[in-house]
Amino acid sequence: MAAPAPSVILVRPQLSENIGTTARAMMNCALGDLRLVAPRQDWLSAKAVASASGAEALLEAARTFASTEEAIADLRRVYATTGRNRFMVKPVMTPRAAAAELRGHARAGLPTGILFGPERTGLENDDVALADAVIMAPLNPRFSSLNLAQSVLVVAYEWFQAADPAIPPASMTKGAAPPATKEALLGFFDHLERELDGCGFFRVAEKRPGMVRNIRNMFERADLTMQEVRTLHGIVHELVTARRKKEGG
Repeated sequence: MAAPAPSVILVRPQLSENIGTTARAMMNCALGDLRLVAPRQDWLSAKAVASASGAEALLEAARTFASTEEAIADLRRVYATTGRNRFMVKPVMTPRAAAAELRGHARAGLPTGILFGPERTGLENDDVALADAVIMAPLNPRFSSLNLAQSVLVVAYEWFQAADPAIPPASMTKGAAPPATKEALLGFFDHLERELDGCGFFRVAEKRPGMVRNIRNMFERADLTMQEVRTLHGIVHELVTARRKKEGG
């Protein structure tokens, strides 16, 4: 496909055969970029290849990363799948609605990705906080458990079915400043959090993780452009510089 299809990112997958069945589900739906964050088992094992049922080319091409941040650094929009409420202020979408939005981003030429968590626990809150939106499948509330490959297939199938041209979001129209990459956004987070540590904003150590997630979520929802991230870097720099001058260096 000419438009960039979303990357499938498995975060800390536990079983190699689940990676294999994920590759099979991806190939069913014409998705070709598999990224693995700290996989526990060998994704090229005999079990994984057998489970892939002919989709082993995706396993061979899969890329591995040490962290979720590294895996999404080059992406412009990221979606996190979850089956439970994370008590974060983020857009929550069905797989179908997310697929339509992903098609719009693809038409605009934006690289995107979808996060899937470990089989036993799902994504951690810190992983979800890195995403622009959350995907939740509306299933039987009395039994909504899916295995990893099923989760991938549900989302991938909706992507495949949403092949009709979608209208890009208004903020992605031609001539607009490009959305910030996750690498650029994470760089700003590091800058901001470093300076907040330095000025004593995070006074209570045990509250710091939750406060960091809240701050990141605020900026994630803003759909920042690359220029806006550069502006924010400048704002933080000037505020820090002015404070230091006032304090006498």
